Amino acid sequence: MTASPHERDLEIDPAFAPERTAARLSVRTLKLTDFRNYGGARLDLDARPVVLVGENGSGKTNLLEAVSLLGAGHGLRGRPYAELSRHEGQGGFAIAATVRTRHGELDIGTGLVPGTGEESTGRTVRIAGKDRSAGALGDYVKHVFLIPAMDGLFTGGGTDRRRFLDRLVLAIAPGLRSSLNRYDRAMRQRNRLFQMRETSQSLFEGLEEQMAEAGVAIAAARLDAVERLSALIEETRAAQGTAPFPHAVLSLHGTLEADLTERSATEAEDAFRILLEECRDRDRAAARTLEGPHRSDLLVVHGPKNAPAAICSSGEQKALLLGLVLAKAELIKTLEGTAPLVLLDEVAAHLDARRREALFDEILRLGVQAWMTGTDRELFSPLAEDAQILAVNRGMIEP
Repeated sequence: MTASPHERDLEIDPAFAPERTAARLSVRTLKLTDFRNYGGARLDLDARPVVLVGENGSGKTNLLEAVSLLGAGHGLRGRPYAELSRHEGQGGFAIAATVRTRHGELDIGTGLVPGTGEESTGRTVRIAGKDRSAGALGDYVKHVFLIPAMDGLFTGGGTDRRRFLDRLVLAIAPGLRSSLNRYDRAMRQRNRLFQMRETSQSLFEGLEEQMAEAGVAIAAARLDAVERLSALIEETRAAQGTAPFPHAVLSLHGTLEADLTERSATEAEDAFRILLEECRDRDRAAARTLEGPHRSDLLVVHGPKNAPAAICSSGEQKALLLGLVLAKAELIKTLEGTAPLVLLDEVAAHLDARRREALFDEILRLGVQAWMTGTDRELFSPLAEDAQILAVNRGMIEP
């Protein structure tokens, strides 16, 4: 990959990049005000992995959530912004950070202004002193994460698997966000026409044309991301052989995805537009759209067992999922030149000693600032010399 002129002028941290390569993405300072259980807190950090140790309910995951909000999206728990404000606070919150990125060191701030509270207002974002949209954060801070709520990823419905995939797609193709928003907006308007018993041909045609155009872009980007991730997984498996984390075999199931394997994008777009028109009566009866990329699914097979991930044991699923998250991080690093932040909530406790050490080795090999939480400091002892270990106790943070 050829470096752009901007990339060649990056500010480099000599402690971690003795040769002229992209700086390690890392949070250097993090300040919270009225966020979750933190009235006020500050962390001063270097680029090494961060380990947060404390009892359950002490606020460890809240710190990971704050870091996730330095990137695009609604954070690792996806909660409404009003819920992130401290109960005893004024109704808003603020997160301020200094982040070392491939664009140099930047001040990033985000939060909710007290008194607004409504989700329609969104959150405020400032990057290098300028007001920006939340989506712009994805140009500077990328992250992958694994939290306990994702344990049912392989056994639940397809919505969570689509989100899991789309987070990767948006990390490597941020421009797709406009297509996702356009498709969702047109689909909701089409569904609303059904609910209103509207029959206007011209209204439906305009919305279906938008859905076809945006839908093909979404499906094509997803196929590309799965192809790239699968190729990286295979290359890694060929190089390493038997690995502590099982490899995944990935595929996409969906109308548009299948069509794009046999037709050009233009042909697939026309076919999907015709399909939407033909399915109006059926969709009207259901009062919703039943075909499209919003129904696609990411299919995952446990490679070593050649079995669907959904029927594997919970331990096998956890290891498979962790391997997928690490593979996503490596793919982003390969394509972007800089590894993303890796946020792992309560992961070490569910791994045996061999896999814990393998996880720590992989984190160090990738050169990521990983943020990990746990209740037992001893679980992280193999990483003690290479990480920043902080004690978290009900809103108080100290070495």
